[in-house]
Formats: sequence, C-alpha cells, structure tokens
Amino acid sequence: MRDQSFPSASLEDWKAKSEESLKGRTIETLAKDIYEEIKMKPLYTRQDQTVASPFPAQGDFRRGVYALGYVSQEWKVAQKIHVDELKVSLQKAMEKGQTAISFEVNDVILTQLEDLEEFHGHYPYSLNGKAYHGRLLDTVSRFASAVEGTGFIAQDPIAILAENGAAEDNVNVAYKELYEAISKAAQTLPNVRTILVDTTPYHNGGANAVQELAIAISTGVTHIEELSSRGLSLDTILSKLVFQFSIGANFFMEVAKLRAARILWSKVTEAYGAVSQGMMISATTSSYTKTVFDPYVNMLRAGNEAFAAVLGGVQYLHVSPFNEPEGAATEFSERIARNTQLILREEAHLTMTIDPAGGSWYIEHLTNELADKAWQLFLGIDEKGGILEGLKQGWIQSEIASVREKRETAVSTRKQTIVGTNKYADLRGDSLDVQGQPGDKATGFIEPIPQGRLAEPFERLRKKATLLKEKGISPVVGLITLGDVKSYKMRMDFIQGFLSPGGIESKVSGEILKAEAAEEFIKETNLQHYIICGSNEQYEAFGLAVAEQLKVTYHNVQLYLAGIPEEKAKWEQSGIKDFIHVKSNCYETLSYLLADMEVGADD
Repeated sequence: MRDQSFPSASLEDWKAKSEESLKGRTIETLAKDIYEEIKMKPLYTRQDQTVASPFPAQGDFRRGVYALGYVSQEWKVAQKIHVDELKVSLQKAMEKGQTAISFEVNDVILTQLEDLEEFHGHYPYSLNGKAYHGRLLDTVSRFASAVEGTGFIAQDPIAILAENGAAEDNVNVAYKELYEAISKAAQTLPNVRTILVDTTPYHNGGANAVQELAIAISTGVTHIEELSSRGLSLDTILSKLVFQFSIGANFFMEVAKLRAARILWSKVTEAYGAVSQGMMISATTSSYTKTVFDPYVNMLRAGNEAFAAVLGGVQYLHVSPFNEPEGAATEFSERIARNTQLILREEAHLTMTIDPAGGSWYIEHLTNELADKAWQLFLGIDEKGGILEGLKQGWIQSEIASVREKRETAVSTRKQTIVGTNKYADLRGDSLDVQGQPGDKATGFIEPIPQGRLAEPFERLRKKATLLKEKGISPVVGLITLGDVKSYKMRMDFIQGFLSPGGIESKVSGEILKAEAAEEFIKETNLQHYIICGSNEQYEAFGLAVAEQLKVTYHNVQLYLAGIPEEKAKWEQSGIKDFIHVKSNCYETLSYLLADMEVGADD
C-alpha cells in the first residue's frame, strides 16, 4: 500500500469534471448572491488565501483573544434564567452547568439583587443592564467582596434608542448617566466591564452581517468619543467595553462575522493609538430566526447558531430556549438550551481545539470580505456624522429595512426555507401561544427599528386559518388530480406543501379521467377553490377540456393549475385564474385564498 499513489489533479481538472455534471453550465453559475452583497463561490482554494492568519491573541485577533483559546479560558455558559426567586434559580442553574450570572432584568428581580452576593466573585456576571444599569452597579458595588467581581454589567444607550425610539434628544442625559455609573463602579468593581455595544436590535430588525459589524464599530467609536469627552481615559473605556452579537442561521457567515468583528475593532484601537487587548464578545442565539409553529425545530436552529458562536470565539453565550417566542421559558426548555452548550463543551470537545476555523480558505476569505465591506460601511456612517446621526436621519433604519424586505421576499417566495413554517408545515403539529403585541414605541427624535421574527408573516396566515375555523369556515382547497397516481402525485405533493404553510388543507379527488368526474367531485365537496394537478401529458391530453367544462358548469368556482403550461393563454381563456409553481409568491397566494374564503363565506 505504501507504493500506491493517486494521480494529481489541477483545479482546472476539478472544474472540468464538475461541469460534466452541470450539463453545459459552467461552475461559475453555482455562485450565490447573499444578503451581504457578497458572491459565494462554489469552491474556495489556496488561491483565495490572502495572508496567513496570525496566531491567536496576536495581530488583528481574528483567531481569538486568548493564545490557547478555550483550552485556557472556556466560554461562559450564560443562560438568561427566568426567575421568581433569584437565589434558588441561580443555585439550581449553577449545579446544572451554568457558569455565569445571567438573567433578564426586571422590576421583580430588582427586589432580590442582594441575593447576588452569595455568587459574587465565584461566577462572572453576564448582564445587559439596559434601564436598570445604574441600580445594578450600585447594588453590587456595596457587596463586602465587591472588588472580586468579574464579567460585565453593562449598558448600550444607543441600542436602547434604536430599539425603543426617542421622542426627544436625551442622548446627553443617557451618556451622563452612563459616565456616572461607570465612574462610581470603577473603584469598587475594577474587573467588571460596564460599557456595552449591543447589536441585537439591528439583528432583530433584519440587518445583514455587514451592517451589524459596521454599526457595532460605529457604536464603539461613539462610546469612546462621548465618554472621553466627559473625562474617562481611552484605556479605561477600552478595558470596560464588551460587544454583544446575535448569531443567525447562516453558519459560516456567523463564524466569519465574529472573526471580522475582532479584526475591525483591532483596526479602530490601532487608529486611536492604543494597544489592543482584543474584543470581549457576548453572544446570544437569534430571536429573529425562531418560529411559533413546529417549535421543537427551534432546538436545532439554536444548536446550529450556538456551534457557530463557539467556533467564532465568543466569551459568553446564551442559547435561547425553543419556546422563547412565548416570552417565558419552562424548566424543560431552559434545560435543553443549557445542555446544548454542555454538549458542545463536553461531547463535541470544542474546548480542546484552538480556533478550529483558522486556516480554512473559505472562512478566512469570507472573514476578509466581511471585514472589508463592514469597514467601508463604517466609513460611510462616519461621513454622515456617526451612528447617532444616522439614526436621527432615519438612514440606518432605511438601510436595515431594505435588507429586511429582501429577506421577507425570499421567505414569501420560498427561496429561503423556514422548516415547519413556509415549507414542510405540519398542520397537526405543536405551536407556541404568543399573546399580544409589543407596546407603543417613542417616535420623533429617533424612529425605532421594528423588532420581529422572520416567520411572523406566515404565522399570521396560520392564525388567520385558525380564526376561520372558529367561525365555522373550513380553510380547504380541492385538488382535481388528472390521470393515475403516478401522473399527478408529484404536483399534488407540491401543492399540498404549498398550501399547508397557510393552514390550508386539501381534499383530493382521486383519479380523474374526464370532465364529468371532476364535476361530480366539485358537487360533492362544494368548495370555492380548486387546483388541477397532473402531468404535462395529462394536461395536453384532456386537462384543458376539463377546465373549459368546469368553467361552464361551475363559473363561480375559482380554478388554478399546478405548474406553467406551454399554452398559458389558452388555459387562462378556459377559466384558470392563476398558476401555482415553484416561482409563485407563496405568501401572497395563500393570503389571497384565506381572505377570499372569508369573503365567500360572508356572501
């Protein structure tokens, strides 16, 4: 066997072999445009490598902030526990693998902050203080062992404005309060970071990775300028900063995003003449990607996102429970979320490899492209006066809205799949109970960035279908299947999968060989909408005649055709209202059908 060898193959050989299977297309046709306006190539090679990556904790810190990665400093399991009794809940969480103090801050928690003293110094904090920032720092600063505290209790006043909006200019007040809170805590909590750059509101508004990165860097620069003008030194500000990112569904993009973030921040600190110590990153799996229907799929989504976060080199990680859209986790969902991290640590052994993504031609190239594009956008934001001015002008909101619309269009047309929502929907599966809408946001000075989830439009369709059922209206469409099962099954399956995301069921006629059988099926089912399904051969043989006859006999019934026939005009003349195919806008079609069912029932 030692004497065996394989013939060498050049890149051109690989391309030629690949193009044989593409039936005349070139391999370049497999390139894909993505939301970040980066063209993803089907293959990355050594030719795509620009410069060799430095060692971790060196150079631009793309490979992480610790020389030995997670071997020396494991990421912190920072699950945001939902509690009634803070002390008891934290104790249980720590016993089950939690390694950081993390929870959603609210008015109830504020009455129990003294209970944190038992954990102070033993576990680092991972807290976005938001409006409660000063109160949190003040309480923790009074602990007897306050100086032993680590982690972060931080706030990003700009993110609060972006998420909630503002009726008047209170930026100076916000930064004055932040400065005072940081200054008070500097002596008593020397190792606790208190300044946050939070990109979550932008991510949940639909921003792409380039926008998240540029906004993060612009926010960090604004923090430096605002706080240094009030008396904080550059070294103090840099040592108190922590960045928070939401991790989306595009696995390699999210890995590259975190690596690019460290490159960009290293570039900023270098521009300020400071010695960079790297970027501390707290990450949370995305809320934007989660769904109400088929909610257990959220576990898979969160696992994918958590894996990307760890490979990207975060220091703190929260994995969202699968029922997060309901607003309150259960003991079971919190356990599964926490165990996701423990599996990555204990079973996948991700703490035993230093920067596994380092050196990958694909990831390194993507990292560089992201960093370059984000830097250019950061410069564009800076030219407009910075992140605050961009928000005041509405330019940031508009740019994010443009990407959000592209995402929603891709989901509506099913170019982007959301499993269990716009594809593979289970009409009898589980769903979460999401009540109410967010409260009113402030407007005037800064318009809030709309927060939401990508699946919401289709979820509204499912809710509409449920409401119709409660009114006694069955959201059902009849399928007129031409020929034998072999002839119609492929298109019948497609149509059933097309209808189910809107909560619409189907009644199947069985083999239809002549118009009279189709008429009998309509008479028996008495529905408003029917879709003719069959093979192209069946359409040519007698499908058109069936449609023409049904138009005469049942002129009030709406007829659709599965697929696009060659003689489209003839089918339209025969009474076909529309054609349902892979390029159809699924959301718009289903929305129309449900609305028409309701109107038809009222007539």
